[in-house]
Amino acid sequence: MTLEERKYPGELASPQQVHALAEEYRRAASHILQLGRPGKPLSRAPFRMAAIHAIELYLTALLLHFGLNPNQIRKMQHDLSARTEHALEAGLRLRAKTAKHLQSLSQNREYLVTRYGPELAATTSQLNRLTATLEEVATKVTVLITLPPRRPKQSHSAADELDGQNPQTLLQEAKSKDTTNARQ
Repeated sequence: MTLEERKYPGELASPQQVHALAEEYRRAASHILQLGRPGKPLSRAPFRMAAIHAIELYLTALLLHFGLNPNQIRKMQHDLSARTEHALEAGLRLRAKTAKHLQSLSQNREYLVTRYGPELAATTSQLNRLTATLEEVATKVTVLITLPPRRPKQSHSAADELDGQNPQTLLQEAKSKDTTNARQ
C-alpha cells in the first residue's frame, strides 16, 4: 500500500462513530475522576486528558455532521477554540462560561500541559469547570446530531430546531427512537 492510498485514521469515520467514541471517553473520564487524590494535581491528569479528548471528539462529530471536511478538521489539530468557533457557526449554542472555557483550554494549552507538563499541573482549570464543560458539550452535541444535518453558515441554524425545547427531553426521545429502531 502506497502512502497516497493510506487514509488518515478517522478520515472515513462517520459522525455517529466519532460521537460513540466521544461517549466512551466521557464514560472513562467519569470513572477516572474518582481515582484522583485531594491535594495531588497530577492524580487528576488522566481525567483531564480523557475529558479534553472527549470534548474534542464531540465537537469533531458535530462538525462532521454539518459537513465539514475531515481534512479541514484535522488541520485544526487539538485547537478546541477553532472547533468551537466552527461549531457555534453551525448552530451549537453554549453558555458564555462554557464557550469562554473552551477558548481558555486552547489559549492555556491545557491539552499539552496535561500530557507533558507535570510542573504546570496546578495551573490547569478547575475540575468542576472542566466537568461542566464536558457535560454541556456532550448533551448539546448529542441532541444536535440526532437532527437532520444542516450546513454551516446558512440563515437557519440547527439550533433553531431546539428553540423552546428541553435538550434532555430531545435526547431521551432520540434514545428511545434508537432503541425502537434497533428492535425492528
